[in-house]
Amino acid sequence: MVDSVLRKPSSRLSKSVVAISALTIAVLVTGFVLWPKSPNNLAEEGAQARAQLLQQWNAGEIAVLVRHAERCDRSSNPCLGPADGITRAGSEAAAVVGQGLAHLGLSQTDILSSPVTRTVQTAHYMFNSDPRTQEWLATCGTTLRNDVVAHKVAHRNLVLVTHSGCIADFEQQTGLKHAAKDAEYGSSLFVHIDGNGQLQVLGIVNAEDWNTLRQEKD
Repeated sequence: MVDSVLRKPSSRLSKSVVAISALTIAVLVTGFVLWPKSPNNLAEEGAQARAQLLQQWNAGEIAVLVRHAERCDRSSNPCLGPADGITRAGSEAAAVVGQGLAHLGLSQTDILSSPVTRTVQTAHYMFNSDPRTQEWLATCGTTLRNDVVAHKVAHRNLVLVTHSGCIADFEQQTGLKHAAKDAEYGSSLFVHIDGNGQLQVLGIVNAEDWNTLRQEKD
């Protein structure tokens, strides 16, 4: 009789622990599903997603935020020139990114760069010409999302050579609040912007992944 009485509270406690554990797991799973994630790597997406990107690019509905190439002042690699610029290896990587974008087609593309030396050099080696510079691509901040939309001309793609902090600002403002703070050197964030200014982040292409998209287009 005594044993039976003692077991009842223990049984109720066990059931409570199980219920709390189940509730905790459900909350964690729900939070994980709803948690804004980092942009997908487009090189790892299926052929259908890449085909859609190419279709939107051909329609002039894409903006691309490109992080500058390797910084000279944060690398032991030989500098291309000034200490606030990029390395020689960075200039070669920038050329690869530019070739990838050129392969998509640049006939209906506007190219803008931050005025900082490392971004200007990156844009130069991407496209073999000096870019138009825009101060807002260096300061960025809370208006960046709207600035990107405002500079996007209908039926023309927009390439913006900028900084990792600016790309992080943009991701925060487009709902990716938990994306990585530092984009890779030369990485490209692709964004679809329709005729009404509605924006959708499509994903990233890292500098070393351009061959995947090039083969898809071929």
